[in-house]
Amino acid sequence: MAKKRQQKKQQNFFPFIKWFWIIFGAGVLSVVLIFLLASWGVFGEMPTFERLENPETNLATEFISSDGETLGKLYLDDNRTWVDYETLPQNIVDALVATEDARYYDHSGIDARGFARALAFLGTKGGASTISQQLARQLFVGVRSRNLFEAVTQKIKEWVIATRLERNYTKQEIIAMYLNIYDFGYNADGIRSASRIYFGKEPADLKTEESAVLVGMLKNSSLYNPMRREELVFNRRNTVLGQMAKYGYITEKEKDSLQSREMKINFNPESHREGLATYFRMYMQRYLNQWVRENPKPDGENYNIYLDGLKVYTTIDSRMQRNAEEAVQEHMSNLQAEFFHQNTPDRNPTAPFLDLRKGEIDTIMRSAMKRSARWRHLKREGLSEKDIEATFHKKEEMTVFDWNSDSYEKDTIMTPMDSIRYYKTFLRTAMMSMEPQTGHVKAWVGGIDYKHFQYDNVIQGSRQAGSLFKPFVYAAAIDQLRYSPCYTLPDNQYSIEPGKHGNMLAWTPKNSDGKYSGEDMTLKNALANSVNTITAQLIDRVGPGAVVSMAKNMGITKEIPAVPSIALGTPDVSVYEMVGAFGTYANQGVYVKPVMVTRIEDKNGTVLFEYKPETKDVLSKDVAYAMINLLEGVTQYGSGGRLRHTYGKNNTVYKEIITGYPYELTNPIAGKTGTTQNQSDGWFMGMVPNLVTGVWVGGEDRSIHFNRLLYGQGAAMALPIWGLYMKKNYANEEIGVSKDAFEAPEEMSINLDCSQLQKDENVDTDDDLDDLDF
Repeated sequence: MAKKRQQKKQQNFFPFIKWFWIIFGAGVLSVVLIFLLASWGVFGEMPTFERLENPETNLATEFISSDGETLGKLYLDDNRTWVDYETLPQNIVDALVATEDARYYDHSGIDARGFARALAFLGTKGGASTISQQLARQLFVGVRSRNLFEAVTQKIKEWVIATRLERNYTKQEIIAMYLNIYDFGYNADGIRSASRIYFGKEPADLKTEESAVLVGMLKNSSLYNPMRREELVFNRRNTVLGQMAKYGYITEKEKDSLQSREMKINFNPESHREGLATYFRMYMQRYLNQWVRENPKPDGENYNIYLDGLKVYTTIDSRMQRNAEEAVQEHMSNLQAEFFHQNTPDRNPTAPFLDLRKGEIDTIMRSAMKRSARWRHLKREGLSEKDIEATFHKKEEMTVFDWNSDSYEKDTIMTPMDSIRYYKTFLRTAMMSMEPQTGHVKAWVGGIDYKHFQYDNVIQGSRQAGSLFKPFVYAAAIDQLRYSPCYTLPDNQYSIEPGKHGNMLAWTPKNSDGKYSGEDMTLKNALANSVNTITAQLIDRVGPGAVVSMAKNMGITKEIPAVPSIALGTPDVSVYEMVGAFGTYANQGVYVKPVMVTRIEDKNGTVLFEYKPETKDVLSKDVAYAMINLLEGVTQYGSGGRLRHTYGKNNTVYKEIITGYPYELTNPIAGKTGTTQNQSDGWFMGMVPNLVTGVWVGGEDRSIHFNRLLYGQGAAMALPIWGLYMKKNYANEEIGVSKDAFEAPEEMSINLDCSQLQKDENVDTDDDLDDLDF
């Protein structure tokens, strides 16, 4: 009887067991079927094997300095530069695994335990997404849909893709991909950009607490934004540190210490208009646009400079670039204050213009209005010129440049027409520094602030050279006539008669101070003090054609008329070309075309371009060294002497705008100042054996200038930038800027010993004066 009841009890459980296995089997088959359906694309397109092997990620073009620093990047939407796993700090890997996927190294893309926990507690005790699944979502699935059915299918796709990623990549590669792909906000695409933008350092240099901040942002970078929700991010950082301690990556003592530390964000936004070497980077953008057209991929397509992850190795030294930008800011803010002081309404009612009638000023302003981006934009929208012009006289809120603000910006209300005039009150500048032996450009500053003044005065702008052009005349005379720096000519009024050298009328320049000593003067002394009468005699002897030929051979490409007046600097030249030209003197007579790029690589490190130097023998070594000897006189006792000497008490007013004075540089320096008519342009070119640097300062229009030579000469406007820059370079011995003497040729055929002066007895003079140029 008992046996019957036992059999009956066993029979009663059989249906439950049977249905359990049926349901379990159906569940397993359903899961398998769902995975199969997902892999076949039933729930939406799935990535191919090729896409899994080479997922499409937009990589920014990166500009790398000669000392290995990133100067900046080119990108449209994704400011991303790839970082290999080997260069990631272990602390960020540990923080990621501890916080996002504790069993990461034990599963194959799907964490079954985590999934069961999430299902049982409806996600209240943590989600189930593994790092592999999160990567799958970032790469192929996209933002989670709010539609329940679509969200479920997306999750299924994540599972399938995650398992495929695990088969195709190592655990280390998946971590690297995930950290490289994530958007941390503020153009911080990927871990490298995030590290640089939020902490101002490379990922390898991140501290544990800094890595914890970035890993904490992975949950939701918009919510955990350190610039907007500091307390929330701080708490999230400490949660990550707690997870690291929980899983044994750090000790409890380390956790307590790290959690108590202040969260220090060093925000360094990266954009095309901000950061280091902005003008240079924008020049490089134009350069690359041309380069990709001339150098297509093997399949014939052009490289995309915003998406293909090119690495451009430049010649710029980040340390020297930073010194150059600081020197420009320090001096130009000081010089601008003096310019504002001299152009208050009571001192100059037509400020910032000088010596112009109202009609002439109106013409300049209307021309500027029609060249503006605002005019072009409204013109494209179809507005009439009358309607467009009306918008220029309506006040509106705007942010403008201001030297006195910490950010160099201020908010104000003015009309667009007033803003045009306001911006014209600011003096502009350009500076370029080059190694003469290689042509490598080490620093490039195209203006005072790229965000507000985007015209690059280094290479786009050309202005009259003034006395900076005179060395071409002297070089032609020494080269052709074998004159020595000790050769003498009389400082008398000198005239070139009508009909000679293409002149229609007599040309009789006068010295800048209108005085003539009548005494014999060495070429070295004449160039040092920029004596016009001596330069006029030299160009008369060699002819303007020889001077033009000399300038062309030294890299000047602008059209130069072969007339005597070019001797005093009437031709327009750029800082870029003048630095290259003066490099010929420092490089023993060999012209080397300025170089900005040494190598270009694709994202895989394949070399696409390597530069070949362009050189030209222009002068013999002894002629080049004689020119160096001449130009050293400028800084020994000429217009560049303030680099070495201290002024007396009577010059205190003047010294206020000579930023950084006294410079007290004692090493050999060759240089030349330049000042054009009405003080419209101030130049200085300075050279040491391994560095040639050119500086220009002036207004946007020639009618914007100082009213006195005291303030408007090249020695006051441009030379201080060079002095500040060189002092900063010398303060860092690792940069390696030379303090040595220039190398003399083994055989010197030109006399440099002025104890035996050469004198010319056959000089024609004339008393007429009708021109002025400095």
